[in-house]
Amino acid sequence: MLIAEFPAGSFQTNCYLLATGPGSEALVVDPGQDALPGIEDLCALHRLKPVAALLTHGHLDHMWSVAPLAGAHGIPAYVHPADRHLLTDPMAALGPGLDAMLGPLQFEEPEEVLELADGMVIELAGLALVVDHTPGHTRGHVTFRLPGTLLAGDLVFAGSIGRTDLPGGSMPQMLASLANRFLTLPDETEVLPGHGGRTTVGRERASNPFLLDLVPGAQVSGDERR
Repeated sequence: MLIAEFPAGSFQTNCYLLATGPGSEALVVDPGQDALPGIEDLCALHRLKPVAALLTHGHLDHMWSVAPLAGAHGIPAYVHPADRHLLTDPMAALGPGLDAMLGPLQFEEPEEVLELADGMVIELAGLALVVDHTPGHTRGHVTFRLPGTLLAGDLVFAGSIGRTDLPGGSMPQMLASLANRFLTLPDETEVLPGHGGRTTVGRERASNPFLLDLVPGAQVSGDERR
């Protein structure tokens, strides 16, 4: 399997392209701010053809380029229904500071939007991705599972977890998602987060300070979240 990625825009949000190999169809996960040039560069490098855009959640830094991408390639976009409204009103999930910094922005839905559901299997581009609803960062946050690989969005990062203080966030839901959907995965599962470098479930289980209280017998320290 081919997984290519790059950090997009000022938010440095990881955009991923998934394919069975070079010269094949591809899925684009989280096309963020100014992501189109990077996507086109990777498509040219690996001879890929995008067939769908998948969103882990509706935050601006993860969906900024989804409508232009979908329009340019005539492909559908997938998002959980609880976050679908953010495709046209991303400011609904931002705090007042970010709203003031970004200024007035206008967004519209791609022509074809398909809604994700918990346990759904997306079979496209020769791949099969399992959708897990993992609320906490947003109400409609999801992760995508492939054998041995997790596209985690902003559920968990190397050494940290997603923030829960923005509208739609919930720490109790976040902890439940981490305990029931993340820590139940095999330790060797490679984690591809929405920001920062790759990690594994086992590494985070052993050292992530926000997960230690969810592991029997462990102690918690630290207070930084993204």
